[in-house]
Formats: sequence, structure tokens, C-alpha cells
Amino acid sequence: MSHHLIDADSQGTAREPVKVILDTDIGDDIDDTWALAMLLGCAQVDLRLIVTATDSVYDKTRLVAKILERTGRTDIPVGTGVENGKKELAQAAWLGGYELSSYGGKVYEDGIDAAIEEVESSAEETVILAIGPQTNIAEMLRRSPGVAEKARIVAMGGSVYRGYGGKDGADAEYNIKRDIAAARAVLAAPWGITIAPLDGCGDMVLSGARYARVAASDAPRAKAVIENYDAWGGRGRYGKGESSVLFDTVAAYLAFDEKWCRIENVKLSIDDDGKTMPDEKGREVRCQLGWREREA
Repeated sequence: MSHHLIDADSQGTAREPVKVILDTDIGDDIDDTWALAMLLGCAQVDLRLIVTATDSVYDKTRLVAKILERTGRTDIPVGTGVENGKKELAQAAWLGGYELSSYGGKVYEDGIDAAIEEVESSAEETVILAIGPQTNIAEMLRRSPGVAEKARIVAMGGSVYRGYGGKDGADAEYNIKRDIAAARAVLAAPWGITIAPLDGCGDMVLSGARYARVAASDAPRAKAVIENYDAWGGRGRYGKGESSVLFDTVAAYLAFDEKWCRIENVKLSIDDDGKTMPDEKGREVRCQLGWREREA
């Protein structure tokens, strides 16, 4: 199994789309919905499976299925991850009474087994794109440690030198803090890990003409995103002509390209508060700490 990491320069000419399993806690913050819509439009990505994570996972699977149905992508299977809490979805108003049984694609009750099967049956390396707490990924490792030989991790998580809103100093970032044991297990496994910590994505907001273009678009992906954003419980905290912080879209980008990113190898360990701390004895992680060309 060749663990070739396509470097930034050759990535533009990479011919085969990257095989991606998306693990998402969609339905909480709205950035997962933007990241999903972005991936659905990327020719560079072959989305093999979407698994839902963290709190009311069955409802989250319904939400993913409805978005896929709306965007004409029922070719993508959906799976339900580990149930570790109940919480009403912040997009419940948009989801309504949608029934999973009406989804035209494959539905896996056990998304963890489906993800393991997808990784193990693939001839090429699979990217596991984790944009929520890493509970499901740790469970994959527990059931089948060998997945770490055949996959690599790209995750939105952590905070190395900068915290929320671009402030100096690290914060305990939600995806890590919510399941510290899982994040530690993922960090300890022998796969390649690339993360989008708050350093590079904590101020990713779409506004002005760019936001207006999406908001006015009739394209199914744009409509699904804006309808969900407008129905989202947190919508009132943001201005009419702008998005919330789209943390997860940066990890989605890293799954298939890095050319605009500044990536550094940093040895990290996770402390008991859920902070991802630079640590000489830690595990080397590729961290997207900023941009070469942010506007692009």
C-alpha cells in the first residue's frame, strides 16, 4: 500500500479523484452543511460514504439524506455513527418529518462497519474527512486497527497557536474537547494526519459579493445551503449578508488540495482540557496554520 501524499504542486494535475469518507456532526453548527455542499461540487472528490457523528445521529443521517436527495446525489450511501447523546438538531425546521426510508440511496444502520468495509475493500488509500468530534473514528480503530494502514485522516480540529476568532494563544477546540479520548486514540494510530486547526480556519467567513452570489443562486447545492442556513437555530447571530464561520470548509479543501495553504509539521499532544499542545514528545501532525493566498 503506497502512502503517497500528493504534494501541493502536483495536486493540480492529479488525475484520479480522491476517495473520501465524510464523518460529520452536521445539524449542530451550519459549517458542516457548507462543507458537504462544497464536496458535492468537487470533481476532485469521490465521496464514498457519509457517516454521522455526535448526538441524535439518526436525525443527522436523515438530514444528510435529505440534502443528498435535494442535490440529486442519492448515489452516495449514508450511515449512522455512534449514538452518544440526544439533542434537537439546529436545522430541525428544514428537516421536518423527512423519513430515511424514502431515501433513494443506500442506508447503513451501522455506519462504522460500513466505513471500515469501504476502507478495507479499496485498492487506494482512503481519506477519512472528520469534521466533527472523532468518536466514530476511534470506534473504527477499536473494531479494526488495520484501517490506519489503509487510510489517512484529514480533520477540522484543534488549535495550535491561535484560537477562536483568530486570537493569540490556543483554545480547547470543540471537536477535540467533546471527545478527548477519541481524539487521543486517532492521534496515536499510525496513519498520516492533516488538520485544519482554528489557526487557519477560525475566521473563514463568506460575505459581500461572494455571499450574495451563493444566496442568489438557483443551483440546488446553493439553495440547500442557504435554506438550511436561514432555518438554522443560530442564524440570528450573523448579519444578513454573511455566513457564519465556515471552519469545516477548510478541512474539506485539504481533503483534495493544499496549494493555497501553509502547512507545517508540528508535534502535538492533547491535554486534559482538550487543547492540542505543541509537545516535543508528541505525535507529528501536518497542521494548516494559515494561507499562502487566502483570497484564492
